[in-house]
Amino acid sequence: MDNSADLAVGQPDTYGRSSLAAVDPTVHELLVRQEQQERTTLKLIASENFASSAVLEATGSIFTNKYAEGYPGGRYYAGNDIVDELENLAIERLKKLFGSEHANVQPYSGSPANQAVYRALLKPCDKVMGLPIPEGGHLTHGWAINFSGTDYRRVPYGLHEKTQQIDYDRLREIAKRERPRLIWVGGTAYPRVFDYAAMTEIAFEVNAYLVADIAHISGLIVAGAHPNPVPHCDVVSSTSHKSIRGPRGGFILSRNEDRYQALYHRNSKYNLARRIDRAVFPHLQGGPHINVIAALAVALQEAATPSFRSYGQQTVKNAKALAQALLERGYDLVTGGTDNHMLILDLRDRPLSGKAYAERLAKAGIITNFNMVPGDPRDPAVTSGIRLGAPAVTSMGMREVEMVQIAGLIDSVLRRPDDEDLHAGVRRDVADLCAAFEVPGITDR
Repeated sequence: MDNSADLAVGQPDTYGRSSLAAVDPTVHELLVRQEQQERTTLKLIASENFASSAVLEATGSIFTNKYAEGYPGGRYYAGNDIVDELENLAIERLKKLFGSEHANVQPYSGSPANQAVYRALLKPCDKVMGLPIPEGGHLTHGWAINFSGTDYRRVPYGLHEKTQQIDYDRLREIAKRERPRLIWVGGTAYPRVFDYAAMTEIAFEVNAYLVADIAHISGLIVAGAHPNPVPHCDVVSSTSHKSIRGPRGGFILSRNEDRYQALYHRNSKYNLARRIDRAVFPHLQGGPHINVIAALAVALQEAATPSFRSYGQQTVKNAKALAQALLERGYDLVTGGTDNHMLILDLRDRPLSGKAYAERLAKAGIITNFNMVPGDPRDPAVTSGIRLGAPAVTSMGMREVEMVQIAGLIDSVLRRPDDEDLHAGVRRDVADLCAAFEVPGITDR
């Protein structure tokens, strides 16, 4: 008796493949609704973007099935010859794009990548300098409730009171006094260019590792729209999504050799690159997500094209245009503007919280996130700011003229936050605006 039908994974469609709609109509219906939402709303979250159909195809590919614990040429499972080729391809593309000596593409995301950096460079209770979250930093840069703030001694540096930009003179003073082992440069809500050369000088003066977190700006760096930290930093970490338009994963770039090997790691037989790799596997992770590495390889191929460079350059132009249009409407922006892909609306003098305004914008089809601002008087759960980002709308093909239009829509909602009829009208206007553009990964299929 043939029982093969009982072993089928799902109901096959006309091409012999499992159909999501047939296997799980509930999840399929949620997917369709999400597609519809993304077709008809303005994605202005700075950390979100649209992956191409090619990236999505690789993410959901047969590589999902493969277990490949270890590294190319040193796996703990057989049958990984093709996987080795794939991972080496992603590594070489990444090194070439950023000009790095070493690359690791296995971190599951940005925070695990940062955790691996800590494990590779530091010992528990070593001092770490980073930008606090209210000033635009990230949880893993030494925030109190994160592992980086509990396992290590945090030494925050801040912004200049007037400019709201990094105060490099003050940073140097703190570093000389505290002598940290590691200094982070990077953030999640800092709308200006980082001065990597100045940070390198400070790190050299105190024998500290300089690590750049480029999760938000990796695509801008590849496009030449933001300085490249690789020549200046010991290690560079990143997510593989956001502005670089890849899958949800992470990567780490580094030098091969450690300039502080003799000072901090005298008894280690491993150079910097090898310590990074060992921190990722086997110290923190098991098997890598090969399907994500495949999608990263595709995204890096796309990032090497002239069209990607144009997209990155236009992203910054769009962010600047959106910032200027909001300034002209009387809004306050953290640092007074932007040099990259994001801007932070400072709404502390407005009657509602950042969260309340973000919720009203979302009902009107404008998707943002509430965010702390420097010196925020409100609780982090509600905040006094809103973070806006240009990558996703730029990926749709929008330009400066649409940014002015978007600023007007935002202004309409924020000026009349309790006018639901107005919000419904804005929602229709947003849908009409989006209908004039293609959504990568959805309308290009």
